[in-house]
Amino acid sequence: MPHLYLAATRKSSGKTTLSIGLTRALLRRGHRVQPFKKGPDYIDPLWLSQASGRSCLNLDFHTTPVDEIRAHFQGAMAGADLGLIEGNVGLFDSVDLEGKQSNAELAKLLGAPVVLVVDVQGMSRGVVPLLLGHLAFDPELTIAGVILNKVGGGRHGTNLRRVVEHYTDLPVLGLVPRRAEIGIEERHLGLIPSNEADGAESAIERICALVGEHVDLPRVEEIALAVPSPPVVPPAPRPRAQTAPPVRIGIARDEVFGFYYPDDLAALERGGAQLLPFSPVHDDDLPEVDALFIGGGFPETRLRELDRNHAMRSAVADFIRAGKPAYAECGGLMYLTERVHWGDASGRMCGVLKAAVAMHDRPQGRGYVQLRETDAFPWPSDGAASTGALVPGHEFHHSAVIEPEADWAYGYEVLRGQGVDGRHDGIVQDNLLANYAHLRAAGGLNWTDRYLAHIRRTL
Repeated sequence: MPHLYLAATRKSSGKTTLSIGLTRALLRRGHRVQPFKKGPDYIDPLWLSQASGRSCLNLDFHTTPVDEIRAHFQGAMAGADLGLIEGNVGLFDSVDLEGKQSNAELAKLLGAPVVLVVDVQGMSRGVVPLLLGHLAFDPELTIAGVILNKVGGGRHGTNLRRVVEHYTDLPVLGLVPRRAEIGIEERHLGLIPSNEADGAESAIERICALVGEHVDLPRVEEIALAVPSPPVVPPAPRPRAQTAPPVRIGIARDEVFGFYYPDDLAALERGGAQLLPFSPVHDDDLPEVDALFIGGGFPETRLRELDRNHAMRSAVADFIRAGKPAYAECGGLMYLTERVHWGDASGRMCGVLKAAVAMHDRPQGRGYVQLRETDAFPWPSDGAASTGALVPGHEFHHSAVIEPEADWAYGYEVLRGQGVDGRHDGIVQDNLLANYAHLRAAGGLNWTDRYLAHIRRTL
């Protein structure tokens, strides 16, 4: 099961761009590349999915037990012949003193050799102690090579290669020059998603060409191919055959709404859901569905278009007010309020939730969350979950609800994180559940099955 782990000495070193380029370049060389992303992230996986033609899977210690991570990894590698895992932050970065849940720990868990990315802007001989420190810090970790990124020119690159090869045994796999034209535009939450970016495919091709020219792809392949076969992890128990009636779920998908975990969508489909996409930006009406799933995204970037689409806003509002089931996360929650404000701009939304949302310069909620279900939580228990159950998730939003309704019922008490007001998340209104937290159907949190059960009991 050939695979490698692309990590960096620190965040913002260019590993996402290089991961996209390597994925497409290895695909061009005849490999079926399966991409992975460490941690909770939607945007990088959208780019990696497009670069590879395969859905990128997130590997996250916070929401997923270790054995389940291994099983998910091996399952996703079925049908692929090379895996590429993109790290997050720095290789050893962790809030834990011993580095639990770090990139290094995930690489060791999966037996993945690490290709280290170093941003060498303004560096020369000083890159050596940085590399030596990384090599010595954890002897159990395999750092198999280094890509020196943002190289200033030929002379700079020659000097860097010379000192690295003189003082270390690390092979220099690439000297990638600084090129403004291969960057991906960013905004407040990171890279612009590929489902929204104009010219995403041409951007991927430009990055691929740069990587193909300046990275030793055969050597990268050798590193991945040298990985010994891992011990076979027993597959997770297969879900019981679905005997309940199928349900149709309308899922918001366009250049605004696109933050969904592919494995969660697959879990909904295994549970008997037919997912029917609709666009809050472009469509005039909902498809014939039994329920809605409005995931995360950036409604603030399309205020005018969402405001002008009165027909869709009314259709969504009428659907929810009729007591039909709906689930919304983050950007979906924003879309269900009365109005979204961003600077001097403002746009009308669906008006289901009697409050407005304002965008802020700084994050209002960021990172992992821990929630506890309340008596108001609307979905039926699956046997493992009940009132008071702890729910792990994550949030990342620059928006905040302005003056939440005093009589709102909430499905979650926030133990860690921000949620709607610092104490609560999961607004419950009729058969709607709307939260800032993003959930994963992992680690026993079978939110997909519970939502399906909730839908079926309303039919």
